[in-house]
Amino acid sequence: MPSFLSNLRRKSRASIKTDEKQGPSYSNGHASGQNGNGVSRRKSSSTLNSSAVGSSSTSTTTPTTSTTEEGAAQTNGLKDGVPPLPTPRPQRPGINPTKRYSLNVHQQILLVHGRVGESAHRPLDGTVTVNHHQGRFPPTAWPVSDSHFKALVHLEPGCNRLRLDFNSPKVSTSNSSIPAHASFITVNYLPLTNAPPLQLAIILGSDSPATYDAMPDRMQREGNGLELATKKFRMAAYLWQAFTGEQMQRHGFGRRCFRFEESWEPGTLSFQDWGAGQFRNQAKIHIIRSNKTVEEIRDLDRAQQYEKGTKKGELFGIASEAVKSYFQMQPGQKRYVSCLFLDTHWDPKEKTIRGHAALGGGDGELQLAIFGSHALQSYPSSIEEVWQAFQDCTRTDTAFIANDCNESGSNWEAANIGIGAHLHETGHLFGCPHQESGVMLRDYVNLNRTFTSREPYSTRTKSPGQRLVKQEDECMWHRLDALRFRFHPCFRIPIDNNVIADGSVQVWTVDSGQGGVIATSKSGIAWVELYTEGDDVCHYWREWPEFENQYPRQVALAESELRGLLPKEKRNSRLKLEVFSAGGGKHVVEDFAQLANQKLARVKLPDGRWGYRGSKLGYSQMEGSKPQEIILESAHIQTKLLVAIKVYHGLAVDGLEFIYEDSTSQLFGRRGGKPGGTEFALDTRRGELLMGFALRAGLWIDGLQILTTLGRKSEWFGNSHGGSGHTLIPPRGYTIGGISGSCAQWLDGFSLIITR
Repeated sequence: MPSFLSNLRRKSRASIKTDEKQGPSYSNGHASGQNGNGVSRRKSSSTLNSSAVGSSSTSTTTPTTSTTEEGAAQTNGLKDGVPPLPTPRPQRPGINPTKRYSLNVHQQILLVHGRVGESAHRPLDGTVTVNHHQGRFPPTAWPVSDSHFKALVHLEPGCNRLRLDFNSPKVSTSNSSIPAHASFITVNYLPLTNAPPLQLAIILGSDSPATYDAMPDRMQREGNGLELATKKFRMAAYLWQAFTGEQMQRHGFGRRCFRFEESWEPGTLSFQDWGAGQFRNQAKIHIIRSNKTVEEIRDLDRAQQYEKGTKKGELFGIASEAVKSYFQMQPGQKRYVSCLFLDTHWDPKEKTIRGHAALGGGDGELQLAIFGSHALQSYPSSIEEVWQAFQDCTRTDTAFIANDCNESGSNWEAANIGIGAHLHETGHLFGCPHQESGVMLRDYVNLNRTFTSREPYSTRTKSPGQRLVKQEDECMWHRLDALRFRFHPCFRIPIDNNVIADGSVQVWTVDSGQGGVIATSKSGIAWVELYTEGDDVCHYWREWPEFENQYPRQVALAESELRGLLPKEKRNSRLKLEVFSAGGGKHVVEDFAQLANQKLARVKLPDGRWGYRGSKLGYSQMEGSKPQEIILESAHIQTKLLVAIKVYHGLAVDGLEFIYEDSTSQLFGRRGGKPGGTEFALDTRRGELLMGFALRAGLWIDGLQILTTLGRKSEWFGNSHGGSGHTLIPPRGYTIGGISGSCAQWLDGFSLIITR
């Protein structure tokens, strides 16, 4: 892990070294108090956590920054245990340019973490101050605990030269305005405007007063209106982004992350901007009024952890309707929207959270996540407040606010549940299922550890506070989540190859000499997940490496090798596979043993060769559906020349008729739809042959396109927008020997029979 804060240097012989195996991580947060310029900071009941940059001792001390969070240090001798905001940026001291570090990112808020000093020296507490590029963002102070720190850094598009200053009452400082211990980081921030954004929205009832649940003293101190709710939701979303960017880096995929839709408006990320009216480019929060009243919203859904709700899931439909109406979505458009219901309310009499549902998913056009505002009061509203919010031990009073799942007994734990569980639903929005660990389980109860180096007393675990947080103790995205993000359109970065529109996966049974089963995809095969009988989440998987920005387009799935990934007691279990492509496609094999069983998959051609049925598209479940299968005469009779294919189609595909030079033909399916069908002729004079088909399929075969060996494509027959896209082309070394599937009113099952 490259170290970025290693440029903190003393003017004296003591220098600040960096651990080149680590690097700063970036994200954003807020603090409160008052600095020497009279900039007021809000007080918080949160206890001091460790999150500062740099440390040094009276001898040679070396602050190290890394992209992985390693802890923080607790400040000693600081008034009220709160580090003051820094004074105006002093003149930059001259340093050796070789001691500066740089990296490229694509997110506005970056999480920086690391340590100060050298491991052989005594641990240091203090404060790290982040001074931003040319002073265009207010300086922020972060505590250092036992020489460890974590900080959030705000970036502007382009080159950002950041200086991190370390101060401690136990470390000597110079008498001049030039800091004795400083380090420089250069961060190149390239916003991604070509990737689809994650949009953020707050949904209100038609008669909503636009307030949220809060303790009386907190209401009096900071309010609970829409303006503050917007600030808190925006700050929570930037924590999602900072966390995800850091996690993708740790998984080896670089600092790729989703982006937000942004707008130029009065900045809220720094508390110091609030009174100044400073405009900044920041995540836009859409305010959407539902056509439902507050009472209707609160009656539609109850918190999912309670059993009193009678209309589960309807709140998701209300949100979907409101979002589609607000954005005036048209067919074919796709949006990713994460929503907060502001009218969520804790009912202390019923002991139920009303107007809340934690759900995420979508219909392919609108990918949506929803969550309630019952924990919103505990969220930080600015960068300066982040470390304080995750140290706030104020107990939850259920006379006024919810203790969600009995895991929100204090403010910092409530922030974990609210911010983390909403991130979990946003994970569903991006296509993540539940996992064996990480955010998509319930590990977000430890989300605070990503942003702080010490954890306070936990009412959930009854564990004592102030223990140093290690990286292995932190919340994480599971490896399978990171793989999904790697290939998600919202996570694309400039160095990615041009995306192949067809990400479909095909699975073929072949002879044992070819591995038994082959998976193919034009975009490349990325990984396969294995599920044994009774598994509701994936515990075992295999990945294929990327080579020169390309994943293998054809891989062998040997049953013995895949079962070798399982524990001995499960190797004879029924095995389900989910094969994923680098284009975002997926193919499910419900029973791999049955697919790999050549006796069930193979078909004997009239000339004695074996053919093999590929994986089938369509469900073959329409009323009256009957199996059909043909062996193409041109595949086994050398004198038979296929000259044309006639497609029968209407709103779906009814049948295919293969026409030969001798005027004979073979029909698969039925002659329905358009009278006489539509004929596609092959250019046999140039040796053109049938290579495969592109299909749109779901429950049945919606649309079909013919592909030839000369690179020609027919028009789309049937519904070219129905179902999902697939390309059926035999793997290397094989050709089309026939068609297998089923037909009812139209085709509801389709697969190729391939042969050598």
